[in-house]
Amino acid sequence: MEAHSSGHGRKRKREELNGELKEAECFRKLPRRTLGLTEPAPFADELVAAKTPYVRVSMEEARCGTPEDRPVRVYADGIFDMFHSGHARALMQAKCLFPNTHLIVGVCSDDLTHKFKGFTVMNEDERYDAVSHCRYVDEVVRNAPWTLTPEFLAEHRIDFVAHDDIPYISAGSDDVYEHIKEAGMFAPTQRTEGISTSDIITRIVRDYDVYVRRNLQRGYTAKELNVSFINEKKYHLQEHVDKVKQKVRDVEEKSKEFVQKVEEKGIDLIQKWEEKSREFIGNFLQMFGPDGALKHMLKEGKGRMLQAISPRQSPSSSPVREERSPSPTFRLPFFTSSPFFSPPPHHSAAHCTSKDEED
Repeated sequence: MEAHSSGHGRKRKREELNGELKEAECFRKLPRRTLGLTEPAPFADELVAAKTPYVRVSMEEARCGTPEDRPVRVYADGIFDMFHSGHARALMQAKCLFPNTHLIVGVCSDDLTHKFKGFTVMNEDERYDAVSHCRYVDEVVRNAPWTLTPEFLAEHRIDFVAHDDIPYISAGSDDVYEHIKEAGMFAPTQRTEGISTSDIITRIVRDYDVYVRRNLQRGYTAKELNVSFINEKKYHLQEHVDKVKQKVRDVEEKSKEFVQKVEEKGIDLIQKWEEKSREFIGNFLQMFGPDGALKHMLKEGKGRMLQAISPRQSPSSSPVREERSPSPTFRLPFFTSSPFFSPPPHHSAAHCTSKDEED
């Protein structure tokens, strides 16, 4: 094992001497230096200058990875007015150019910016502070130069300059980064489409009245907003009109909701009424229809009445009952001796007959 490892080491040394490093060995990963930061990035003029001699690293060495104590020093400069996500993405790309990167960000002063580019919304101190609080930034250079000189690059020990590769026309030059590209120190990044400081300012200017009214509502005075007395009253009137319009829209929406609810309830009532009417008609036909329950009830009642009225015939096989003899006449004792009472003739005949029968 030891002989094999020593042989592999000798082979590795020969490859390094010949400048033929394997691709897998070039891209070894190192821990990120800016993870877990709790403080903003320091300013370059507040740091102690390094005493070791400045020796640039090549692009190949930077891509392969440098020792942890010798990060690749990448410089990115700009105005960074109204710091937004486009700025942050550009700095993130610059930070991720190499496995071990120390990102230095230069911020131009107000004088240079107003001279070569135009007026800014934020002053230089605000822009310095905004950049220093970006998580990808390791160091901030205040009052950065508009055009990079060899002296500046050596002073800050810069290995590469990161910027988008679109030619930057300014200060009488077709591209202020042309000499950096020729020196092989340029590392291109990509712009973020759809977001820039100019776009944000354009939105504010386009909707100027809206933002003035917004700030008036938030308590800013017309003097602070540089608004005349007449315009202030106009904005207040517009605000009042907008409130009335909003109330009208709210009432319309509520009325629409109410009408919709009434329609829904009306439809429900109609459906219930139809269901109940069908049920009622069905019950009525079931009771009073041609084959309804009432007809059957009448038929059954009629049959029962006829059966109750008609006499019952005795069966022919039943024995004939003998005629019973009439019961003897009951006489009251006080009626027999009375001269005023004479029995009816059929009673006397019957009585005589009964006597003959007895004889």
